[in-house]
Amino acid sequence: MSTGILDRVAQLGRFGLDQIQSIGRAGVFLILAIFSRAGFSNRFSLLIQQLYSVGVMSLIIVTVSGLFIGMVLALQGYNILIRYGSEDAVGQMVALSLLRELGPVVTALLFAGRAGSALTAEIGLMKTTEQLSSMEMIGVDPLKRVIAPRFWAGVISMPLLAAIFSLVGILGAVMVGVDWLGIYEGSFWASMQASVNLVADIGNGLIKSLVFGFVVTWIAVFQGYDAIPTSEGVSRATTRTVVYSSLAILGLDFILTAVMFGEL
Repeated sequence: MSTGILDRVAQLGRFGLDQIQSIGRAGVFLILAIFSRAGFSNRFSLLIQQLYSVGVMSLIIVTVSGLFIGMVLALQGYNILIRYGSEDAVGQMVALSLLRELGPVVTALLFAGRAGSALTAEIGLMKTTEQLSSMEMIGVDPLKRVIAPRFWAGVISMPLLAAIFSLVGILGAVMVGVDWLGIYEGSFWASMQASVNLVADIGNGLIKSLVFGFVVTWIAVFQGYDAIPTSEGVSRATTRTVVYSSLAILGLDFILTAVMFGEL
């Protein structure tokens, strides 16, 4: 009985040590990736290529999701607010919901599932096929050639995708609220204009999305670089990217919301 308990404690200790070591490796990796920015300054095409792969290729899922979420928000908000004769406030509700919360958070979750997993799989496959070690053998730093462009492309793309998500969501709300449900267009836009603050709402939303993009891309490229060089190892690393990124997004969202809009 006591041996079984000791074994469990030992397993827990090993797990804790492994996690601490992983966090340490991730921190060193992040510093190297950030300071490797100068390595691709003379290869701007690498960054543009990754911006297309990470950002542009994520546009479809982001715009379609934003459109339908905006439509659903308008429909649900109308059904609730009309009971109190406040259906003109649908525009305010949709705008604040998208700009403050749903835009950054949902976009980050979609980004983690689509772009984050792709980055991990791509880098993990390069490690499995020994492309990264081959670069080191010929004197090319893989952090500068492979990691840094992908990292900065993710950081840059995320706020832009979140802004597009919110804009498309508002347009979807207009389609449902004004064109379908018959809310007066002037009241719809007036309530939105009166309630949305450039710094408190739009600015903080962009800051959130920038933080999410930083963390998600960091997790994605590190998991790919640290993956076990087998097909199973890459598969597990890809799964960890999505899971860790989702948890980080939701946890950071609460912290950032408390700091920006709460009492902290």
